[in-house]
This record gives sequence, structure tokens and C-alpha cells, in this order.
Amino acid sequence: MFGSHLSTAGGAHNALTAAESLSHETVQIFTANQRQWASKPLDPAAVEAFRAHAGRLGFTRIVAHASYLINLAAIDGAMWEKSLRAFAQELERCDALGVTDVVIHPGAHCGSGEACGLAKVAEALNVLFDAQKQGRVRVCLETTAGQGSCLGCRFEQLAEMIDRTEHKERLGVCVDTCHILAAGYDITTTQGTEQTLRELDATIGIDRVRVWHLNDSKKPLGSRVDRHEHIGRGCVGVPAFATICRDPRFAAVPKILETSKDPAPDGRDWDIVNMELLRGLAAGQDLQPAVFKAPRKKLAAKPKPSKAKPKRHPVKKVGK
Repeated sequence: MFGSHLSTAGGAHNALTAAESLSHETVQIFTANQRQWASKPLDPAAVEAFRAHAGRLGFTRIVAHASYLINLAAIDGAMWEKSLRAFAQELERCDALGVTDVVIHPGAHCGSGEACGLAKVAEALNVLFDAQKQGRVRVCLETTAGQGSCLGCRFEQLAEMIDRTEHKERLGVCVDTCHILAAGYDITTTQGTEQTLRELDATIGIDRVRVWHLNDSKKPLGSRVDRHEHIGRGCVGVPAFATICRDPRFAAVPKILETSKDPAPDGRDWDIVNMELLRGLAAGQDLQPAVFKAPRKKLAAKPKPSKAKPKRHPVKKVGK
């Protein structure tokens, strides 16, 4: 099940029609402006249009990504309460739209320490789930690159957050290939990817993987820097994408692209190019790394300096 993060500009249903044009089976969206705290209530007509298109397309799994401002690990009381309110509203919007999974970055402890941060995330989730007992949306804690004090860069951290909650059935995880490479999980080879999946299964459980974010990485293994790159053009090994896409355990799991939307070198939409490569890998095609190399742009040749000596013009003598 493949899709990408698409814009809802002009109406949330536009992301679905864009997904249709790209031959996706799923899509990821923001239900509101991801960089603002305040958000307008959803228009009932917009909700109806979104649900109608989702039903027409047969999209049974749709993913939303929560605001980047939310920090469930915040030690500051006011920020923590603000984050709780914002995420509660996110869950309500997802429920209204029929979104099945919402991905969220666990948060940053901001100096309070890992143990305190993990406890705050679990407490926040317990408060939210207690308040919304009938919620149908699955919360997916996303793996992170480990920048600064961000939590979620190790599988053990996500496992502890889940273990501390009282509503484990409402929690899943989203694994981002760029993030886990940056966090130090070696997925540059088939063997390394298989070992990482074994660690994931032993620590969290493969059945909790509700969403994959398939992104290559501009930065190398263990960099702790989150910079997405197009598939096969970064530091994640091509075998990693092949291993994940061919694993039958993930066949019905949304696999989402979060790469830039600028045109590819051949003029096509990057989502089309990336998806073509991922589908080829999933189908068992033996695509070598060279296939993924972006062609270098040809620069206009600089004119070579002339070797001819400059002509001398006769100087007229001026009489005294």
C-alpha cells in the first residue's frame, strides 16, 4: 500500500484526487496548518466531500501527520497543556474525516532528561485516551533522528512509552527510514535492514508498525540529522527499500513518501519517479544503485581564451 504526503490546499479532498492521479492506494495529510496552534473547525461540507472521495477510491487506510508544534514531553506545564489541547483537536478532526492513523513525533524533553520526558509522553497519552474513550484513530509514535533532546530515536524509548500507557490497543508506531538511519540503525545493506527489523520486532513488535515513512537520507548513518532525500539518491541503502517493500508483513501497511515536490531531472513529478522505483523493488525487480543516480546537469562550456596576439594600432605622432 503506497502513497505520499499531499497538500490539502483548497479542500482536504484535493489530496485524495491528487493521490488518485498518482495511482496511490493511500495518502498522508495535515488536517490543519502544521505550524500554527490555532485551527478553524472543519467545515461539514468539506468533511462530507473528503469521506465521499475516500469511499469512492476505496481508501481504507488514510494517514494524518500531527502538528510539529505539539510536544507531549514538555516539562513546562503551560506548553504541555497546550500540546494536549492541540492533539485532542487533531484526534477529533481525524475521527471526523475517517482518518485511521495519526502520526506524531513523541516530543523533546528540553533538558528535563530522558526518563522524565518518556513519563510525560505516557502521561499525556493516558489523559488523551481517557478523555476520548471511543476514539477510533490509532496514534502512531514516530521514530526520530535523535536531534537535540528529541525522544523516539531508539526503539526502546518508543517501547517504554507504549508500556507506560493504559490504552496500548490505541497505539502503533511509524517507522521512518531516514530517521532510523540517522539515529544509528544500519539499514545500508539487506543484512543490516533485516537485523534492524528483528530488533524492531523484539523491542516493540512488528504488528505495531502501522505506517512506514519511506524517505532516503541526505545525511549518513548516525548523523542525528533529519534531512530527507529521494529514493536511492541518499545514504539509505537501496536494499533497505527492497527489503521493506517485499516483506509480506507490511503489504497492507501504508508506505508514505515525504520527499520534496520539485520536478525530477526528467521533468516528471518526483512522487511518480520515487513511486515507480518503490513499486519496481516491491515487484522483485533487481534495480542496481546506478539506476537511481540523478543525471548531472550539463554546464555550458566556457569559451577558451584566444591564443592570437592582439592587433596593434599605429599611434599617430603629434607635431610639436
